[in-house]
Amino acid sequence: MKKRVVVTGLGIVAPNGIGCDSYEQALREGKSGIRFIPEMAEKGFACQVAGIPPNFEHVLEKYFPNNELLSINDNIGYALVAAVDAWRDGGFKVPAFDEDTVDWDTGAIIGSGIGGIETIARIVVPMVNEGKVRRLGSRIVEQVMASGASALVAGVLALGNQVTANSSACSTANEAIIDAMMRIRMGQAKRMLAGGTEGASIYIWAGFDAMRVICRKFNNEPEKASRPLSASAGGFVPGSGAGILLLEELDSALERGAKIYAEVLGGYVNCGGHRMGGSMTAPNPEGVIRCIKRAVEDAGISSRDIDVINGHLTATFADPLEVKNWAEALGRGPAEFPYIQSTKSLVGHGLGAAGGLECVAVVLQLSKGFIHPSVNAEDVHPDIGEYADRIPQTCIKSDKIKVFAKAGFGFGDVNSCLIFKKWEGE
Repeated sequence: MKKRVVVTGLGIVAPNGIGCDSYEQALREGKSGIRFIPEMAEKGFACQVAGIPPNFEHVLEKYFPNNELLSINDNIGYALVAAVDAWRDGGFKVPAFDEDTVDWDTGAIIGSGIGGIETIARIVVPMVNEGKVRRLGSRIVEQVMASGASALVAGVLALGNQVTANSSACSTANEAIIDAMMRIRMGQAKRMLAGGTEGASIYIWAGFDAMRVICRKFNNEPEKASRPLSASAGGFVPGSGAGILLLEELDSALERGAKIYAEVLGGYVNCGGHRMGGSMTAPNPEGVIRCIKRAVEDAGISSRDIDVINGHLTATFADPLEVKNWAEALGRGPAEFPYIQSTKSLVGHGLGAAGGLECVAVVLQLSKGFIHPSVNAEDVHPDIGEYADRIPQTCIKSDKIKVFAKAGFGFGDVNSCLIFKKWEGE
């Protein structure tokens, strides 16, 4: 029998809150982390707003006061802080660097969409072009390699199980969590830190600005810019940060008396094959529907058991299509549709970090009994007007919320879906 997997720790570095308490309060209040970014305006971006974790350099100094890791970039720094918080939240201590013990039962899968491009653009390329290769320093490779975040997390926490990185665009963090769940299910690890991270960089966002898929209509009103499900949505708002879950095999968690937030019932990943309407930038509806159905099947529940959907929902043309795909996949029309929300309305689109930021939000909502609002959706898109009363405009408090579905649909026509259940004991 497959082993059951639960969430025993959470770590979050988000544009509207660093740490679970701050993040939870922001979610409840519908507090946006989107703000005007002067550098985007200076460089001629049409979109000049983004979600960036505030004052992060000061946060990092508190975690690593002896300068062991202060040379790292934000992509790695976000992941380190979120992973350390999840580890401590799970009841573990951070080992000293000179300890000779390794935790062979715990690993990490931490992905990003684009990773160390900030370091490449601001340091590597200019110094190489100036002939200053020898001055790059010995730590430059770890800052730009795709697995830099997971590798440094393993070093800080002395992890000895599988340590790797993944990348599948906007689906990255969801897939990391699903892969980690599968590893624990198979008995190959007791615990896994899993999620995603993405640095804040104009060099990441420039391509999306050129594609005209990010919002340019609300530069003077940043908090109104991220508008998933809205008739006046003008594209997604770029975001950044990290969200990490500590997943654990149930028997291990019970044996050590761990706090349990939620159970990960199941998940599924697929690709639409760039056919039937699918492409590099748009999902094949059939692939989305199949992914959702298989996740529900893997979870061993009925589609009727889902209380809330935390969708991908980016504030593009795809939002109404996503809602209709959910309706078909679950066999539930407007009158019986689950609540549906977009965490991106509050933090922007974190790209490779998106699923991590949103899965932490899902677990907090399940464990604390609330549904955060989808802000800026007061003018629901007319194509989904009949679903309007299923889109929370204010925080809903309820201890009857038991099951969340969390989805991610990314560039490359890749799809992922996770099913989380509130922990109420065995």
